[in-house]
Amino acid sequence: MKKFVLIPDSFKGTLSSQQVCRAMEAAIHRHLPGAVVRSIPVADGGEGTCEAFLAALGGEKRTCRATGPLGEPMEAFYAALPGGQAVVEMASCAGLPLVGENKDPEKTTTYGVGELLKAALDAGHRRIVLGLGGSATNDGGTGMACALGAVFYTAAGEVFVPTGGTLGEIARVNTAGLDPRLKEAEILAMCDVDNPLCGPQGASAVFGPQKGADAAMVQRLDAGLAHYARCLARDVGVDVLSLPGGGAAGGLGAGAVAFLGARLTSGISAVLDTVGFDEELRDADLVFTGEGKLDSQSLRGKVVCGVARRAQRAGVPVVAVVGDVGENVDAVYTQGVTAVFSTNRVAVPYSQARLRAGRDLTETMDNILRLLCLGGPKEDL
Repeated sequence: MKKFVLIPDSFKGTLSSQQVCRAMEAAIHRHLPGAVVRSIPVADGGEGTCEAFLAALGGEKRTCRATGPLGEPMEAFYAALPGGQAVVEMASCAGLPLVGENKDPEKTTTYGVGELLKAALDAGHRRIVLGLGGSATNDGGTGMACALGAVFYTAAGEVFVPTGGTLGEIARVNTAGLDPRLKEAEILAMCDVDNPLCGPQGASAVFGPQKGADAAMVQRLDAGLAHYARCLARDVGVDVLSLPGGGAAGGLGAGAVAFLGARLTSGISAVLDTVGFDEELRDADLVFTGEGKLDSQSLRGKVVCGVARRAQRAGVPVVAVVGDVGENVDAVYTQGVTAVFSTNRVAVPYSQARLRAGRDLTETMDNILRLLCLGGPKEDL
């Protein structure tokens, strides 16, 4: 084998996609020093989205003050790209790693996302890519909407900023004060999933547990989002209840459509087009991809399957190196994945596994390359 394309997502909370690429490339060059390696760290809307676009197109990372997921002031960022386009990564101010052990989707907010969008608008950007993924939130984008001028009222007429736990208290929504520049802007919301807002496949049921929700909280969160959807239909005139992708980032997908007029699109498809992935496949012998956990959600449009589908059309095999493998994921093999390897080498809790993630990835790649090198001297492979 002479050319490898490395195109992994981040391993959320442990390794960035750039770190994953570096570990993969080092292992390849140890065993196949003459190989050509093309590293393309990507993200599908979650962590690393800004870096992926900056790596592909150039530009600069701009920092600004914003509100964190638990209401704390923090320094967040967005990417300013050539041609006046900006990329806002919601995970930079509302991402799951930012809450640490204090996971509580009833209390977390997307207010900072609205502040980042406002900063991009202030800088003159009128084409904005909003990355949806890796969220700690379940507020339907209400925090974002408030930061941009929307007003939510309780039954008593009090103004408040809803969170996942208080969506049911919304009595009225007023969008008259929304930033008028939003109407001039083209906003593309990158979704890594197509889940609807509510129900068994909705934001709360599917993603709530990883954000700290138990079964009872999932029910409360789901009911709150359903009530919120009814309010949006009545007061804003937008029906988001069954919108594919509306459940992305704790319902931020729905909020982006309702308040920003955003268009939802597959995150990985947008990134693959931007980085010229199809061109890279033309002379590639093998593709390595990966993500933190391969599970049923991976089949709904995340990085591994998005990459594999493109590679399958080009006839290039794909190896997925992932942190963990969930149940019932055999369908990945019909979508272009040739083999799946887990980096979990020791049965320990995630809190311990994350501390050794880099070493485990390196050792897993080393074993894969040893297997690939069977049958001939290194220089012949």
